[in-house]
Formats: sequence, C-alpha cells, structure tokens
Amino acid sequence: MAAESAFKDVPEIFEVELGESLIARTEALSTFRELGPPDLCHVVKSTGRAGQRDLGSYHYVSGIDTSSSASLAAYINSLTYSIEEPQAWFSKGPLWKLKNGCFCCFNAFSRVDVRVDVKIPGGVNAYVIDLRGERHQATPDIWQETYLSAILRSILYSDDPTYFLEAYRRLEPISTPDAELRFLQAAEALFMKGWQVGSDPEIQVATIVSNHLTAGILKYFGDSGRWQQATNLFEKLAVRDPEVSSLLARSYVGMNEEVRAVQIMAAAMKQTPQSYLLLHTQCDFLRSKGKLEWALKLARQAVNCAPSEFVTWEKLTDIYIDLGEYESALLTLNSCPMFTFNGRDAHRTLTALRLHLPIKAAVAEILPEREKTEDDEADPALQRLPAPGLRGTWARAYTLLTRLVSQIGWDELLKTRSAVFVMEEEYRMQKAQTDITAATREEVADDDASTKGVRTSASMSQDDSPTSSPEQSPTYEPADGAEGTIPTIRISTESSREESLRAQKAVAAAKVNGVEIGNGDPAVEGLQQPVQAAASEGSGEGKDATPIGGSGGQETFSFSNKRLCERWLDNLFMVLYEDLRVWTIFRAEVAHFKTQHVAYRKTGMEWEILGDLGLRLHHKEEAKEAYQRALDTPRYSIKPWAKLLDMYAEEGDLMRTLQAAIRVAAYQYGEYAELAYPTQIARLLLKLEEVHGHAKIWNTLLSMGLPEPILHVMQGYLQYGQRFKVEGYDF
Repeated sequence: MAAESAFKDVPEIFEVELGESLIARTEALSTFRELGPPDLCHVVKSTGRAGQRDLGSYHYVSGIDTSSSASLAAYINSLTYSIEEPQAWFSKGPLWKLKNGCFCCFNAFSRVDVRVDVKIPGGVNAYVIDLRGERHQATPDIWQETYLSAILRSILYSDDPTYFLEAYRRLEPISTPDAELRFLQAAEALFMKGWQVGSDPEIQVATIVSNHLTAGILKYFGDSGRWQQATNLFEKLAVRDPEVSSLLARSYVGMNEEVRAVQIMAAAMKQTPQSYLLLHTQCDFLRSKGKLEWALKLARQAVNCAPSEFVTWEKLTDIYIDLGEYESALLTLNSCPMFTFNGRDAHRTLTALRLHLPIKAAVAEILPEREKTEDDEADPALQRLPAPGLRGTWARAYTLLTRLVSQIGWDELLKTRSAVFVMEEEYRMQKAQTDITAATREEVADDDASTKGVRTSASMSQDDSPTSSPEQSPTYEPADGAEGTIPTIRISTESSREESLRAQKAVAAAKVNGVEIGNGDPAVEGLQQPVQAAASEGSGEGKDATPIGGSGGQETFSFSNKRLCERWLDNLFMVLYEDLRVWTIFRAEVAHFKTQHVAYRKTGMEWEILGDLGLRLHHKEEAKEAYQRALDTPRYSIKPWAKLLDMYAEEGDLMRTLQAAIRVAAYQYGEYAELAYPTQIARLLLKLEEVHGHAKIWNTLLSMGLPEPILHVMQGYLQYGQRFKVEGYDF
C-alpha cells in the first residue's frame, strides 16, 4: 500500500489522523508573527472501495501563483498525475486516487489564512480563516496581499540555510518577464503597507523603507544586478514618500550611476534629515570612496536619529574599526541595544504516520549515500562551542567583536577592554575604599561630612551593583523586554577552577593525538582567559551616545573615564575566548602533525565545524582548507560545497566555481528545490556571467561531460539570465 498511495516525485508526510495538519495550522495562525510559514498543501487519497480507509497527506510548497483560487486548484489537480501507478499488470494493490485537496496560504498583510478547497471531480471553494478560526469571504484585495506574501516568502526563504522543513517543495516564483511585471505592480500597490509584514530580526521597528517587502525587492533585483527595474519602481514611490529616496539612491549606485545617486541623496536630506537609512546610504557610499572621517560624522548622526536601533550603533562601530579607533569601537559596541531574536515563522511538527521523501534519480548518482557514518559525529568539545548558536543582534555583535580581534589580536583586545571598562577587581577595591572612607567620616566628622560620605557611597554603589554616573547615562530607552533577554551563554569557563580542569582536559586530549600542548607551548599559554568586567545589570546602563575613550578628568579612585561593560558583551568575550582556544589548539595540532609527516585525521563533521570556526575568526585560507578536507569524507552535507562555492566565486575561479555549483545544485534539487532564482548559485553564476559572458560558461559546462539530467539542472540557472537579459547574456 505504501508505494501505491504515494506521489512519484513529490515529498509528503502521511497523517495519523485525517486532517490534523489543517487543524494544527488553524491553531497556530495567531503565533505567526511576520511573513508566515510556506504554503501548506493537504490532500486526501481514496481507493473508492468500501471499508478502505482514506489517507491524508500534506507537504509544504513555495513559488506557486497564489493570486486566484483557479491557480491553486490547478496545482492540486496537477498532483493527480503524480500518484504512483501499480508496478505490474498482476499487482493486487488498490488503485489510489486524489479525492480532495486544500491549499493554505498565509496573508502577512491582513494576518489571515487564505484557503482553497478542491473536490475531484467537482467544485472549488475559496475562503479566509482569521486568527480566531472564523470563516470570511476572499476579496480581490485579500488575493493581491496573499499573492505578494507568497512571493516574498519564496524570495526570502529560497536559500536560507537555517530554514529547514521536511517535505518542502520550492518552485520558481517568477518564471517570465510578465510574471515579474505582476510582482512589481503588486509591490507598488502595497508598498506603503510593507511595514505590516515585519522586518529582519536586527531591525527594532519596521518602517515603509525597512521591512520584508523592501528586503525582497532589493534581493530579487540586486542578486542579478538588474537594478533598472527596482529604480523605476522606487522613482514612482519616492514621489509619494521622500524617505524612499534611500532605496532609490542605493539602486542608482548599483547601476553605477553615482552622480545621480548623490543628487538624489542631497535633495532627500533637505526633506528627511532624520532618516537613518538615508544617512546609512550616504555612509556606505563614502566608505566605498575611502572617505571614512566623513562617513563617521554621518554614522554618528544616524545614531542620534535612531538611538534605539541596533543597526545604527553597528554601523558606527564598523567605521570606528575601519579608522583604527578601537577603544571607541568597543564603547560603541557596548552601547548597542539588543533585541530578542524572532526566527522565521514555522509550522508545529506533528507525529507522522510515515514520511515519503522520494530520491531524485537525476542527481542521486553524484551525491554520497544518506546513511549515518562515523563522519557524522564530532568531538563534544567542538559541538559545544556556543558561537554557532548566536542569532540576530547577538550574532551581528559577535561578528564585530571577531573583526576587532582579527585586526588587533587577543592580547591587545583585552588591554583595550580593561582601558575602557571598569574591571571587577577595580570595582571591588573602589567599593571597599569607599566603604572605609564612609565609615571613618561617620565616626569623626560632622553631619554635613557624613552626608557627603553617604552621598559618595551611594553614587558608587546602589543596591551593591555597579551603575553608571549621570554623565554616562544613555540617550535612548532600551527595547521593550530587553532587560530580561540577555542570553546566559553556558560555557565551560565560568570559574577559575573549571577553567583549570578544562585546560587539563584539553592538554590530555591533545596528548592523545600525540601533541604536547599547554606545557611549554607558547601558542596556547599565550591565550589569556579574560577576567570579568564589572558588568552593568540592565541592558541600557553604562552606555554613552557619543563614546570617546579616555576623556574626563580622573579623580583619585574614580572611574569617570571608564564605562560599565554590559553583561551580554562580557558573555561574548567568553564566547570569543572559547573559539580562540579551540582554534589555537587545532592549529598547533596541524603544525605538529606536519612536522612529523603524519596524516592529521578528523571526521567530516569536525572538519565542517573547524571550517565554520575559521570563517568566524576571519582565517579564510585555513577555513577553505578545512572545508576541502570535509569533502574527502563520505558525509552527506551541502555546507562545505556551499561555503567553497562562495570562496571560489569571490576568487573568480570559474572552473572550481562551476564544480562546486554542480554539487550544490544536486543537493538542493535532491531536497526538492526546483527553482533557479533567486538562489546562491544563480547569484554567483550571474556575477561570473558579467565577466566571462554566457557562451563561455555554457561551453565550460558542456566540456565537463556531465550526465544529461545534471546538465539540464545547471542549464536552468543560465536560462534565467537569458530570459531576463542579465548582463553578459549576449556574449
């Protein structure tokens, strides 16, 4: 029964109870915060025989035209041709047929679920389910919003490596120039409502120019370098709202029409001087021209315009690092407002009767077996590294910290840290000194002096926790709920005793591999564990809007020229220490094995983790080597190929880029991604096409002697460039 009731080439999850996926989706509607999850397609299959139970199955899909009930009904009808036929004339199995289907698509603008019920043969019924589970009629406006919501999900989720769903089909969202025109018309009609669909997790407040709709437009046209279409759209919209000029200027810079971009920015600044996005657009332009001091002034102004946005402080930190002003960079990083991370909306996982994930024969021959081996295991010390678990603003802040350490080194970073932040030992000494002074004054001085002593004591210690002095108080309010959302990152360096034990284990582990580390090895001994800073308890304390390291007159035992370190930043220093410690031991082991002329062995998963670690710490060549070593193992994993694809394309290595692209395409096609654009492969191939031209890339692919099905998959990426006339398509 299993084979006869399943689709030939469509993944599906069979339900335990008929219709449970639809009930679960209805219950989950109120939890969808932003764009919503991919569309859900539920079908019921029947044999028509008495006593034979109907079967319910479902799969997720994106890229379907959701502009009308007819197009959704057509998709469900198309599935009737995908049911497996009985294998032979003597097969006794029952003949399964599609009885009915239901297609669900979330409308992110009006926050409702649009559903189409299809009976086969028979009628089509379209309706809307609101957050309370009540039914309403679908209006033309609702359909337009639903269409645009589905397109945006398809564009923004198309190649997100962190977004994984079982039985998720990804089809081409925009396959013809006519379809693209419809997308542009819908985007123009709903542009002013764009803030309703939410924004990236690093943006605190979605605006009409900073949201998922603008991100989708910029990604779709930016990845193919076809900025002209985006420019035409933003030209019309800038007339209605001058803040759109920031997007228009970005599009003109993308088209290499910089003079026009500067004119637009200059005119827009007179109308909307408080737009931080406009200031950032100018800032990026000046940075590209090497005018860092000018960019710094604009970045400071952007912070004053939007002090509660993470991205303004992030940009300012970035520019301070560019300028080599590391103390100011660290102080500014400390001032970043951190937000709770909200990931992509997803469905609740239900217990499945069984999973049907058909293997695509077209690509199976060039992929490794999907069986678990020892190469899918890794040392617990590598798996426990906390940095890969960082998300949203925490991950972006950590990237800035790793940028700092890559430029000045760990020791210098610790010196800079102790120069700008009050360290715990200093705070304890100061508190003890203040307490002694206060007690002495109370005994020997008059009332006035006592009052002063108490006042001094109170200014240094309030409820026994360090706080900032009034002139160091922040110029913005922390985000709602930010107080309790600082993540406690569990790492094995919470105390000196644990550090000592762990260091002994690390040395023991290294000795097992034949490496003497720790005793006499300067590489590891030189990596000093960071002592704790006197951290501010709240998320908004100890911040300064215009941080300037080393300013202010210093009195005896006062910290008027230092700030209090945020607890989350102190945590990130410990995360960085863990990364650096593991990396240092790894490099020392590699060096030792090279001198001994012995092969250095790791599992496939360990090589992947080490590659990720190298990339995080800005050691690109070593990371590339680790990913290449991961490919020598039989592990089934797209990650090393995807990372190497980026690296080879950046180096302009055409042959290696194509070899990596073929493997990535095979993995994605095997996971039911049947879309060419927008994807990582398309973005990189189209960039190479601008340099080498379509003909050279196609001829190189032909010369590789690829199996016909693989060549056909690769052809899809290049055909997109031909169809939409991406630069390089005609030579």
